[in-house]
Amino acid sequence: MKTLDLQFLQRMALAVAVAIMVACSWLAPMESTANQQIDDGLKRALISFATARALNAGISVAQGTDFDTKPGGVGVKFAVGQVLRPLNDVVEQFAHLMLIAAIAFGCEKILVSIGAHWLISVFLTGAAAGWAYFYLRKASSPAWLTRIVVVLLMIRFAMPIVIIGTDTLFHRFMADDYKASQQVMEVTTEQLSSANASTSSVGEDQSMWDKVKEWVSQHANLKTRLDSLKRLAEQATERIIKLMVIFVLQTLILPIFFLWVLWGIARGVFEVPRQAAGLLSPRQSHALPPAAPSAA
Repeated sequence: MKTLDLQFLQRMALAVAVAIMVACSWLAPMESTANQQIDDGLKRALISFATARALNAGISVAQGTDFDTKPGGVGVKFAVGQVLRPLNDVVEQFAHLMLIAAIAFGCEKILVSIGAHWLISVFLTGAAAGWAYFYLRKASSPAWLTRIVVVLLMIRFAMPIVIIGTDTLFHRFMADDYKASQQVMEVTTEQLSSANASTSSVGEDQSMWDKVKEWVSQHANLKTRLDSLKRLAEQATERIIKLMVIFVLQTLILPIFFLWVLWGIARGVFEVPRQAAGLLSPRQSHALPPAAPSAA
């Protein structure tokens, strides 16, 4: 008896859940939030792309600049391009990834619009009504009808749920890293612009001793600037890689993971009650126990 009551409660809970989802398909409670989060993500991708292009331009200018000191025509030359070449490669790859991320956000917005179309709600309402007809009669609904209901539910609700879920994880775990990494890119661009200024040369009317002292001073200063530039490039490279990880997670890995989880949940929720309905179907005959053999 308790088993039958539990099955009845499960069936009623699923029927009420389907009715709520059908109502939500017409009321569209999640679309505005999902679209706003898509716009915010697209804006972040475009800002990062613009910052990457500015940084790439600063690196291109800096790579053609050499720091040199030549007292009396003899000196040391510091090649900036060799220090910035790894950073330049990473920035170019990052700029391409930002374009792909912007395209991904645009595709998400289109998919949300498709799912929110009134025709999807009409088809979902009709399929849910047919499924409920069999389900409430405790009959086994056709497998194809159950699959149609699951597919329509995924088309209607999967993308808004995925977008809201990924954006929630972004703000919870990745927003601080994004802001810090974006700031490092901007600071790197500014410092590269200042580093492109040409260095001063020693005076020709100075004595040889004064020229040597000034050369040593300039050499130490430029060596310090080059070491600082190298540390800045390493830090910027690390932060850019973090940004790449964040955007790959938000636009590719997490959406696919959420879609896979939602598909598994939807199939599991509808498949188990359908099998239970088949077991409890009144059309199934209950065999009578065999009669006892008669005495010889």
